[in-house]
Amino acid sequence: MAARRFALAALPLLVAGMALAQEGSSARLPAVEKPLPPPPSRTPRASVMIADYRYDDLMWENDRTAHRIYGHALEAAEPPSGSGVDSWGKNVAWPFMDRQLRSGDQHAYHGEGLDFYNVGAGRGAGGLGIWHDNKLWTSRNYRAHRILSNGPGAADFEVDYAPWPVDVDRRVWETRRFTLPLGTHFTRMVSTLRSDKPGPLVVGIGIGKRATGDGGDLTVDRARGLLSFWGPADPRHGRMAIAVRVDPAMIAEIRNDADNYMVLLKVTPGKPFVYYSGSAWDLGQGGFRTRAAWDAYVAAEPVTFTPPPAPTR
Repeated sequence: MAARRFALAALPLLVAGMALAQEGSSARLPAVEKPLPPPPSRTPRASVMIADYRYDDLMWENDRTAHRIYGHALEAAEPPSGSGVDSWGKNVAWPFMDRQLRSGDQHAYHGEGLDFYNVGAGRGAGGLGIWHDNKLWTSRNYRAHRILSNGPGAADFEVDYAPWPVDVDRRVWETRRFTLPLGTHFTRMVSTLRSDKPGPLVVGIGIGKRATGDGGDLTVDRARGLLSFWGPADPRHGRMAIAVRVDPAMIAEIRNDADNYMVLLKVTPGKPFVYYSGSAWDLGQGGFRTRAAWDAYVAAEPVTFTPPPAPTR
C-alpha cells in the first residue's frame, strides 16, 4: 500500500479495523517440551537484566510483555545482528526470560512463554533509524547500558548506540531510555539523537513486516499517532501484536520500506523525544484474541510526550 494512502486513510482504517476485526488465532498453547526450573517467586514484577552468558542480550519484562535488544558482542557471533527490538510471548505474570534463555532453546515452549519473533534486518517492535534519501539508516547493537531500576514496580534503563553513518556526509548517535512499569504492554522510550552536522533529522520508527511470517493487518491512526499491527497467525505459535504510539505533532509522514511499516518524525538533534512501543501475544497475558481488542487497547493507552528529567548518574 502506498505511503500516501496510509496517511490519507488513517482514521477510517482504525474504524474499519475495529468493525471488521478478524477472528483470533486458532492455535492453542504448544505442548510443553521441558518445563523451566521453578521461578524464585510467582509475584508479578518488572525486571531488567543483562545476559552476560549470551553476548550481553539486554532483557526487560513485566507482568504482561517481554523484550530484548542485542549487545555489541553478538554482531560477530550472529551477523547481521542489529538494533531492532525483539518481543517475546509470555503467559505468566512473573519474570521468565532469564530461565527461558538459559534453557538453551528460547524458541521452544517450556510452559511460560517463548521467542518466535524474528527481528532480522527490520526494526522489530519499535526500533528506529534515520530516514534519508528514501532509505532507513540504522545503528548497530547497543554499546553501553545503565540499569536505573530493576523493579519491582518498573524496569528502567538507558543504552547508548555508537555513531553510525547517514549516507556519506553525516553521522548520528543515540542515547535511549526504556521504562516499562507493571500493568501495561507499552515501554516508554525517550530518545536523544545527536549529530556531527547541524539541522533537523527525520527519524523512522518501525514495526517489522515479517517478524512472524507473511501477512498480518496494519491499523493507522495519524490523529492519535498510532500504528498497530495484528500479526499473521502461526498454527503452532499464535500471533504477535505490535504497536507504536508517537506525538502526532511530530509526524512528517507514514510509509513503509521493504522491511518495516514506519512513522516518520521530525526531530531536532540534542532534544529528547518520547514514543511508546507495545506488544502482546494472543495466547498470553492480556487476553487479546482479536485485532479489534488489540486496536482498542492501543488507542486507549494513556500516553504523555513530555520527556522526563535526565536520570541522575
